[in-house]
Amino acid sequence: MKALLLAAAALIAAPVSAQTIAITGGTVAIGDGSQPIPGGTVVIRDGRVVAAGGGVAVPAGAQIVDATGKWVTPGIVAGIGSLGLVDVGGVQESNDSRARTSPFNAGLDVSTAINPNGVIIGNERAGGVTRAIVADDAAGSIFAGQGAIIDLGDDPDPVTRPRAFQYVELGEGGADRAGGSRPAAYAMLFDAFAQAADFRRNPAGFDGRSTDSLLKRADAEALLPVLDGKMPLVVHVERASDIRQVLTLPRRYPALKLILAGAAEGWMVAPEIAAARVPVMASAIADLPASFEQLAATESNVGRMTRAGITVGVLADGRGGEHGVTQFAGNLVAIAKVPGATGLDWGQAFATITSKPAQVMGMDGEIGSLRAGRRADVVLWDGDPLELSSAPVSVWIDGRAQPMSSRQRRLRDRYLTPGESDLPKAYSR
Repeated sequence: MKALLLAAAALIAAPVSAQTIAITGGTVAIGDGSQPIPGGTVVIRDGRVVAAGGGVAVPAGAQIVDATGKWVTPGIVAGIGSLGLVDVGGVQESNDSRARTSPFNAGLDVSTAINPNGVIIGNERAGGVTRAIVADDAAGSIFAGQGAIIDLGDDPDPVTRPRAFQYVELGEGGADRAGGSRPAAYAMLFDAFAQAADFRRNPAGFDGRSTDSLLKRADAEALLPVLDGKMPLVVHVERASDIRQVLTLPRRYPALKLILAGAAEGWMVAPEIAAARVPVMASAIADLPASFEQLAATESNVGRMTRAGITVGVLADGRGGEHGVTQFAGNLVAIAKVPGATGLDWGQAFATITSKPAQVMGMDGEIGSLRAGRRADVVLWDGDPLELSSAPVSVWIDGRAQPMSSRQRRLRDRYLTPGESDLPKAYSR
């Protein structure tokens, strides 16, 4: 009797992901830059990828998912944006993407605000997004705070890695927030780092509580792992000259670990970025001079930087918002066919929204591909995921099957062929 009770308790305690699933017969995209593999198999067990590709054996007793005629890929990694921070952008009470009047800046921690039940989370999960790189927008300072890596699973624990990076605005945005000029932004940056060093030397004597202090104690403490190289510094800059200036920062702070965000003119200084081994999260199709710092924007930017040897991931839409990222990657494939333009092949383009964002954030050993040992974030598509006509059929996050319903889809279905009783009463007036 005791043995039976122990066995039952073990079954109850076992995680839902503790099973072996074999997805067979589909076109498998590993997500690491390689080309799709027809008739492949993906095996996942206990929330991890066991094997993926052609000639993979199906383990005995595995749950079989027939993917014949479909595509199997890693989940999309969206970034850098506000996914999980915003329910309704125009309603301030539901928008945590910017701390407009807070005295804190670098010390802000976005992981405390992620809402796993948000409508947009459900929409994006149903669209194949399984992880996201989330950051606040900077408000009263050049520092926006500490970003996070999240999953979009249907569970109450969405944070994969809290305090994953520090986000800072330089270029035009930094100039605006620092008092009106780029020199002011750098003066604020250098002074903030100096105050963080002061805090390290003498925490008790640090003046971070007065109303006119540049940094609060929480801000200074948050910048220490940045100075130590334990936390990446994501720097939003667009102009080539601004990028060059950012690349000089390690001369002053040798341990600094840089990531560039934006970099619309990155192609102009691609050899310098590559030589510095600094990864980039860039807009995929920014080709208009939307600002003075983007005068040389071109759709060939991602292709040219990739060709130069830079690790490049694609921003969800350039500056927040997670919709249409597969379309952006698909456009990079199409651009390659335009005479005189530089795009990417299919495998390279798909990697910019899967393994490359993970690699930029130092998480490619965990997410972003179907390589063995990675978290089992898997999407089954009814066609080529980079085609607008394709859509996910099934999604697994950490090996757990996810609901494919969303508010967006429920509204679509409700009003696709509405009956009289389905319509809100206002429709009858």
